[in-house]
Amino acid sequence: MGKVTGFLEIDRRDRRYEPASDRIRHYREFMIPLSEEATKDQAARCMNCGIPYCHTGCPVNNQIPDWNDLVYHSDWEEAARNLHSTNNFPEFTGRICPAPCEAACTLNLNETPVTIKTIECTIVDRAFANGWVKPEPAERKTGKRVAIVGAGPSGLACAQQLARAGHDVHVFEKNLKPGGLLRYGIPDFKMEKHLIDRRVHQMVAEGVQFHGGVNVGVDLDPNRLVAEYDAVVLAGGAEKPRDLPVPGRDLGGIHFAMDFLTQQNRRIGREPIVSNDPILASSKHVVVIGGGDTGSDCIGTSVRQGAVSVTQLEIMAMPPEKENKLLTWPDWPMKLRTTSSHEEGAKRDFGVLTKEFIGENGVVKKLRCVRIDATMQEIPGSSFELEADLVLLAMGFVSPLHDGLIEKLGVALDPRGNVAADTRTYKASVDKVFTCGDMRRGQSLVVWAIREGRQAAHNVDLFLMGSTVLPR
Repeated sequence: MGKVTGFLEIDRRDRRYEPASDRIRHYREFMIPLSEEATKDQAARCMNCGIPYCHTGCPVNNQIPDWNDLVYHSDWEEAARNLHSTNNFPEFTGRICPAPCEAACTLNLNETPVTIKTIECTIVDRAFANGWVKPEPAERKTGKRVAIVGAGPSGLACAQQLARAGHDVHVFEKNLKPGGLLRYGIPDFKMEKHLIDRRVHQMVAEGVQFHGGVNVGVDLDPNRLVAEYDAVVLAGGAEKPRDLPVPGRDLGGIHFAMDFLTQQNRRIGREPIVSNDPILASSKHVVVIGGGDTGSDCIGTSVRQGAVSVTQLEIMAMPPEKENKLLTWPDWPMKLRTTSSHEEGAKRDFGVLTKEFIGENGVVKKLRCVRIDATMQEIPGSSFELEADLVLLAMGFVSPLHDGLIEKLGVALDPRGNVAADTRTYKASVDKVFTCGDMRRGQSLVVWAIREGRQAAHNVDLFLMGSTVLPR
């Protein structure tokens, strides 16, 4: 423990944003990092608790007190080694993770948790800047071949672990480039895509082979993969969006959020938008239905595209601004969260149910909404209309897409429509087939996808070799 009294002497300090008036003019990351000394001070605030709840708050079980101590003592290279021992991609989680570890921090009882996410990001960025992150190819090859379907965070983590174990790993991705929703869903102003390219270059040097533009189940029969490879891992994510089947849903100007976000990311990445129907918020009144992170990303993107107004509707009641720590800590609390995109200019409304889309000449112009109470019942006389030229449905995802890959493989599904597999083996119902990430657990966080990819790799290696040294 670096500084026993650090949490008493040093105030919490986190990264800041560029002013909203500046950052909405571009799509680059706008987080202003802390200095080296400030980061060391923040690491000194770690109490090295007897029971470090941050460990269990973090899905990949990062050894947070350990690398906080290393940062405090300026041993950045060892801190980077420690961090990578549990997390393949801390540069992703250090930017886009909601940081359940900080919610679990003991100092969060006083609303001043250690700035774990900021320290994590600083460690890995410093490691790359100093050339400490290098390819780690296997010393020997096993002769076993593994096919991984999907190059999102789960598939990438699984691929890297298996390649380092000596297997011949092939990753099949329906998009042109690896990354999944990291590349095509999350806006560049939250995470620039050169970070993904950097990791992919490392993985290629470790022996991973990427096959972009191959939609398994459409372009390639998945049963061929099962026949030709020693193991197949399904890591395709949960891509079926939740719809809103109300009158007027077929009007023009109503789109799923991910279609909107993907188009903009393709524009920035100079890829074809793969659509004859460009979705743009410029000079429009935009309504985002759904109050989660995807909805927030739609707000930030709409503002940057020049929307006249942006309104976000959430069907649930407005959560409390502060949680009751004695009831929730160290678990993730339900409370009001204001993102950087909300600060850039958006109105939020809670407890609102959309009843109908109203259009003119086949294009949406208004929403008819009602307010609902805590029991999800409509409040009499609460109906109102809202002007809208563009409606973005950001209500989450219900399951993986079943057409093609899943249907042709014939794997069993769980009651929610995900590929059925437990977290002990990650085995699907078809021999030699494993699954992990959102395709198995449903819509979740990037950090959970990384965890599942790592754990699936452990079980695939065990299945192929009879034993494994890969961490669980």
